[in-house]
Amino acid sequence: MHTDAVHQTQFVLLNESTTPVLSRLSYHADEPFAVTVAFRTERGRWIEWTFARDLLVTGLDEPSGLGDVRVRPDLSEDEAMLTLEIESPDGYASFELEREDVRNFLDSSYELVPLGGESESFDVDALIEEISNV
Repeated sequence: MHTDAVHQTQFVLLNESTTPVLSRLSYHADEPFAVTVAFRTERGRWIEWTFARDLLVTGLDEPSGLGDVRVRPDLSEDEAMLTLEIESPDGYASFELEREDVRNFLDSSYELVPLGGESESFDVDALIEEISNV
């Protein structure tokens, strides 16, 4: 069976809370540069953020990201955890993710599109068509 997407669901801690939040990392081969992280709200809706896969790759070992999404291994007291920070005009949140879970997710994404091979899998014509039809 061949698939063109990778999904990983896990519980994460929001803003140092003791109550875990259900989250989902997703990667789709037709969007080879991007990953999506989604968080389930108390009302059962999902809030999604899409950002560069490279942020997660770099964030495994060193602080990554300068904008609305940042991944940092150095903010967590536990070396097995990564901190994912998300900021918008509506607020700020930080989540702790298990580093090994992120590494496994990325390894699965590399099976679909190898790191460095994103531009070979990117369909520029499809993007132009999508933008033109808005």
